[in-house]
Amino acid sequence: MERGADSNVPSFDQLLWPTLVAVKEIGGSASNEEILARVIDVAGISDDVASVMHTDGRRTKVGYNLAWAQTYLKKVGALENSSRGVWALTEYGEHLKESDVCSIPNRVRQKYNKNKNDSKSHDPNNPRLDLPASPDEIEGSDQAESWKDSLLSAIRAMEPAAFERLAQRLLRESGFVRVNVTGRSGDGGIDGVGVLRLNLLSFHVLFQCKRYSGSVGAREVRDFRGAMIGRSDKGLLITTGTFTSEAKKEAARDGAPPLELIDGDNLCKMMKELKLGVRVEFIEAVVVDEEWIQKI
Repeated sequence: MERGADSNVPSFDQLLWPTLVAVKEIGGSASNEEILARVIDVAGISDDVASVMHTDGRRTKVGYNLAWAQTYLKKVGALENSSRGVWALTEYGEHLKESDVCSIPNRVRQKYNKNKNDSKSHDPNNPRLDLPASPDEIEGSDQAESWKDSLLSAIRAMEPAAFERLAQRLLRESGFVRVNVTGRSGDGGIDGVGVLRLNLLSFHVLFQCKRYSGSVGAREVRDFRGAMIGRSDKGLLITTGTFTSEAKKEAARDGAPPLELIDGDNLCKMMKELKLGVRVEFIEAVVVDEEWIQKI
């Protein structure tokens, strides 16, 4: 990675306009992954800069700052998002100009600070001018994302063979059959093979597991594809880290067998949905109904 790449990561306010442009170019709606890939192109972010990891170890700094940009744009009504994680441009956002986005950070901060003051929970020492620590909190989420950090830390502490067994279980729970872990040295980086059945069709899928805390690059994707030649037309690359934009492009390159990529964030989501090593607990909230009592 080039020296100084960390300091060249665009701040969230520098990504506001590229985010609007990206969603508009994609067609008015897009997933987080699609927006990130297009923003990197729109903003001219180099692969070295795009690969700089955030301190949480499960996403890049560009991805983290982009999440903030999307949150701010939603707060002013320029973007909206569904429960499925699809972001869409609103009519207001469609007509915003580049010069208009400069005022968005202050508008959101003022609104947030007003709400905090109204609730008597103003924190004058917050380094983000009373904004919370993450985009998830400013959205009013009831559950922070720290569980993902804990989960990935536990996975990265696994022995390599244990991580391969986790991948095997994950694939089986996702509908694969005859999932076998090879893990043999000199096997070209192939960690296992499984069969995915879709109605009357079945596909042999080779998979590789990488317990990274950083980013998997295009070279690793090319090496994995090379190991697949003559053995399978489909591959699955799983990592606890992230994939660089070049790695994603290489995985979907025209004329080459496509590879499916599962990064750390998606790995956490899959484990949560499949209830593998993740348990969702609901806390009972007891509220006194003073109005009811006064009517007695």
